[in-house]
Amino acid sequence: MRGFILFAVFMLILVAAVCATAVIVKRREDKRLGEFQDNILKKQREEVQNIYQTMRGWRHDYHNHMQAIKAYLAMNQVEETLAYLEHLEEDLDSIDIAIQTGNVALDAILSSKVSIAAKRDIDVNYTAKVPGKLQVSDVHLCAIIGNLLDNAVEACESVEAGKKFIRIYIGIFRNQLYISVSNATSATRRRSLAELATTKQGEHGLGLGRVDRIVEGYNGFLNRENEPGIFATEIMLPL
Repeated sequence: MRGFILFAVFMLILVAAVCATAVIVKRREDKRLGEFQDNILKKQREEVQNIYQTMRGWRHDYHNHMQAIKAYLAMNQVEETLAYLEHLEEDLDSIDIAIQTGNVALDAILSSKVSIAAKRDIDVNYTAKVPGKLQVSDVHLCAIIGNLLDNAVEACESVEAGKKFIRIYIGIFRNQLYISVSNATSATRRRSLAELATTKQGEHGLGLGRVDRIVEGYNGFLNRENEPGIFATEIMLPL
């Protein structure tokens, strides 16, 4: 009888130790994920702030640009005028924040990421329209889009020039919010999702995990597909 009691006490202590360890590990993981997400949001805020600062600077110089163009035209220097206008157009394209989806937070994050991709010579094609009110929070929506596009840009960096692309579609499909992001990759063979998970270590691995948890939290649907030269993610979230 005494032996049984000692065994029972030992098992209780063991279970308590396991539970305590699990709690500690979970807290550390939550803290790690929280710090990672804070860094992502900080990075996104800095990117958007940089775009607005550049736009304000361009607007500040508007008068000077008009004076220069008038001077070229006054001297009948048509070629110089066209070259100047072309330069201004390229400069304005690089800071474009004209993406209007119906959601201000989504406008900002898309404009930021598209601008970054364009500066890295990545061909970006996007279509994005969402309702004014969504069940998914702005923070979670930006976390999803930000992580997906960060990974897409990173994947394109190893692709040869002229073949880099990112395709984005965000809209309503079957009464749900549908998100699709596909991008070029340098992979020459199809890889399993388990293999992809092992190669996506560090911050990007945490980013994919963060996306998974957000989608799961809304009881949404997530599908990843990879073929030689292309990687795609599809997400559906309730409205």
